[in-house]
Amino acid sequence: MNTRHQADQVDAALLLALTAAPDATTVALADKTGLARNTVRARQTRYEEEKSLRSFDRRIDPAFLGYPLTAFVVTTVKQRKLAAVGVALSQIPEVLEVQGLSGVADLLIQVAARDADDLYRIAGAILNIDGVKRTNTGLVMRDLVSYRITPLVERVATPTPR
Repeated sequence: MNTRHQADQVDAALLLALTAAPDATTVALADKTGLARNTVRARQTRYEEEKSLRSFDRRIDPAFLGYPLTAFVVTTVKQRKLAAVGVALSQIPEVLEVQGLSGVADLLIQVAARDADDLYRIAGAILNIDGVKRTNTGLVMRDLVSYRITPLVERVATPTPR
């Protein structure tokens, strides 16, 4: 059984310091947070073991790689083929993330594309996967709130009564 810890105020202080300076050394993080170096190192080791921190590749902007268009493909699948659909989606390089949903659709697929023709090709590749029943593609026109976690970390850092 995997027992993951929930972040406390010490973790929050360390995570805020890492957010501000992701490449900071253990010594620099200890200085910034006022924590002992051994505490910082132990927490970093725990984060790694528990996979609490996401991978570096989440920081890379697809536009920098030549994929300036982002779209979400809302997908309905045959439930008995869901696992195979997931495997097939993982083979499409432009598929950035797939979320399983409840409600009106089964999957929310985030994709990156070079241009409209490329998006058409990617959407077609998704629709051609055995087990995919239908798709609906929405092009991201503007990023109103980018992925963020700092407000939640700040809430843990300074908890308020509910």
